[in-house]
Amino acid sequence: MSYKLMVTGCNGQLGKALQKLTAEDPAFEYVGSDVPELDITDSEALIKYVSELKPDVIINCAAATNVDGCEKDEDLAFKINALGPRNLAIAASAVDAKLVHISTDYVFPGDGDTPRVETDPVGPRSAYGRTKLAGEEFVKLFAKKWFIIRTAWLYGEGKNFVRTMLKLSETRDSISVVDDQLGNPTSALELARGILKLVPTQLYGIYHGTCEGVCSWADFTEEIFRIKGISTEVVHISSAEYKKNYPESADRPSFSALDNRMFRLNLGYDFKDWKDALEEYLK
Repeated sequence: MSYKLMVTGCNGQLGKALQKLTAEDPAFEYVGSDVPELDITDSEALIKYVSELKPDVIINCAAATNVDGCEKDEDLAFKINALGPRNLAIAASAVDAKLVHISTDYVFPGDGDTPRVETDPVGPRSAYGRTKLAGEEFVKLFAKKWFIIRTAWLYGEGKNFVRTMLKLSETRDSISVVDDQLGNPTSALELARGILKLVPTQLYGIYHGTCEGVCSWADFTEEIFRIKGISTEVVHISSAEYKKNYPESADRPSFSALDNRMFRLNLGYDFKDWKDALEEYLK
């Protein structure tokens, strides 16, 4: 059986990774959409588009992901991160399509020291987290067949942390990076592989989809430089020190690692270790 995939936010890192993988797999037909051609916050235009396309699966990669920006304009973030998914859920149900909605580690409070499983209580502490959680709730409410996949620290084709660090290393002998925020660096390609494993199933529900293993941003940077043979020194600093230099920045979770329990136990699927996935990306 082949699946017609409608991918929103197709120009983002995950959208591009999905396009790359589906181009190599005849089981999937990829139809990408992004603003300005298609705005998921315009419910009328969206429902018309979906009813004409009749996709088997909608994968929602569209989101307002600028954490500081969401803090400054929570209404706009809510429109994109909550009302957008609501509109997609309604449109998907109307054509009996499955909906895959991408969410985030920021729906959790970001405390503790044990990776969060899908059934752990949520408690976002930022506008980004609150609006993304509202999006999850709308998907559960309005979609008939849904997967919610929470991911974290995503990098792929486009602007991301890995490329920023590589760029900075070209002109600096040392870079200060936070070492008291822990999470799972996740390759967009690895997440896309997991999504395409899930799409043909009826194993609906909430999933966590990240590369395996936990590290700090400073550890992540050191591994990037190790793989690329870069000698720039990584200076470990605290979040408090970072905040002194950038007082406008929103608070980040101190521990936001996720445990992919549902992928592992429900689907029998394992993601790559973060170091192996990073090496694949950089090579």
